[in-house]
Amino acid sequence: MQRYVVHWGEMGSRWGLNRSVAQMHALLYLSPVPLHADEIAETLGIARSNVSVGLKELLSWNLVHVTQTLGDRRDFFVAPAHPWEVVRVIVEGRKRRELDPTVSFLKECADELESDSETPTLCEGANHGATRVHGDLDGLGTSRSRGCHERRS
Repeated sequence: MQRYVVHWGEMGSRWGLNRSVAQMHALLYLSPVPLHADEIAETLGIARSNVSVGLKELLSWNLVHVTQTLGDRRDFFVAPAHPWEVVRVIVEGRKRRELDPTVSFLKECADELESDSETPTLCEGANHGATRVHGDLDGLGTSRSRGCHERRS
């Protein structure tokens, strides 16, 4: 388990997640039962405050979700069960954070170019091609999931 968690931390840092956040995700992915923040902190040797911040980030990426246990007031966390679901969520998250703002900016620029009477005729064809590319980029990841799917009871 330790090698997997360390490696997933390295991979996560390449995919845009903090190393310790990715390690928390790996632990939750491997765990047969939902874990609470104290268990995560103790298992990984990470400060409890860092675990709280990391869990918020994992929640914002839809890589984990909160579940409850009868008789326990603490929040427990679980990761999606299927590896391709994890990859899909990461790709969608990166698209939302990185590509979508760029596509939006490029669309604004293309709109300005069309209304700019000083734009050389030579650039108009390139603008139409760029608009097609923007549409293609905008269409990436259009199949949206409903978030994490619980695998454990």
